[in-house]
Amino acid sequence: MHYLPYKQNLKEFSRRLRNNSTLGEILLWQQLRAGQLEGYSFNRQKPIGQFIVDFYCKRLQLVIEVDGGYHYEEEQILIDKGRQKMMEEMGLHFIRFHDEEIRKDMPQVLQKIKEYISEFKR
Repeated sequence: MHYLPYKQNLKEFSRRLRNNSTLGEILLWQQLRAGQLEGYSFNRQKPIGQFIVDFYCKRLQLVIEVDGGYHYEEEQILIDKGRQKMMEEMGLHFIRFHDEEIRKDMPQVLQKIKEYISEFKR
């Protein structure tokens, strides 16, 4: 597993994001923290390169993004695609969920993550 550099100035912003999470992010974090999901550790609001991702598991090289309403505005869609492509070129994998999806169907969300884990183990 290689080290993923990040811009130092993102650390403080990352901390502020953690303190101002959406309900979906909070609910998902309750399921991911402390290795609760199949023993894998996740970081929350993790700086990677010039970006901050919602959740990151180093062992799985997995980024999980929780998209709220503004992520569906045309300009933001293009920004998200660009940053995802850059991180995929670093060898990372992505799963995206809508904030509402997490709030309304957590079992399905966790199932999708577990399916990724199963594929990764193969």
